[in-house]
Amino acid sequence: MKKFAFFLSLAIFGLMAFKPGDELAIGGAIPKSDVVLKDVSGKDITLASAKTANGLLVMFSCNTCPYVIKNQDRTKEILGYAAKNGIGVVILNSNEANRTGDDSFDAMKTYAKDQGYTWNYAVDANSVVADAFGANRTPECYLFGKDGKLAYHGAIDDSPNDAAAVQKKHLKTALDEVAAGKAVTVQTSRSVGCSIKRKA
Repeated sequence: MKKFAFFLSLAIFGLMAFKPGDELAIGGAIPKSDVVLKDVSGKDITLASAKTANGLLVMFSCNTCPYVIKNQDRTKEILGYAAKNGIGVVILNSNEANRTGDDSFDAMKTYAKDQGYTWNYAVDANSVVADAFGANRTPECYLFGKDGKLAYHGAIDDSPNDAAAVQKKHLKTALDEVAAGKAVTVQTSRSVGCSIKRKA
């Protein structure tokens, strides 16, 4: 019985050890903004350096999630829209458990080239940034305003399963409001996607 209790306590401790941090609250500052991230361009970036005058959009994504693949066109459209509105863009791949497979750095470079990415796509080594954000899904979006504070967190729109059924483009509206220096009307929405594959 004592041995069982010991192993149970180890298991619970292990789960606690690998649990991501609390979800970043609206109004929170950019977490881990100075952590150096390896971009598919071969350059090192930070979230702080990627932020521009109008803000920063961070999207947790990957190469492999069916929801990411299904939303490729919408992803490219909204990230391009953010960039055109003077908002910095960083896509982070936090799937550390898949780093030797389809979410390897080489696979990320190929994926970015195939998708025609013109923005940062970087490795979140050991899921450090995802943990600090409390991010759990791919795709999952965090939009920071000019002041570096979180203005919107959630999905691209209200219909991740069917582009034809979209009624509310939450992220686009938030981007417009942030670029105009206005308060964001809808600050959160539910992200639907695959779980981030953290390394145990």
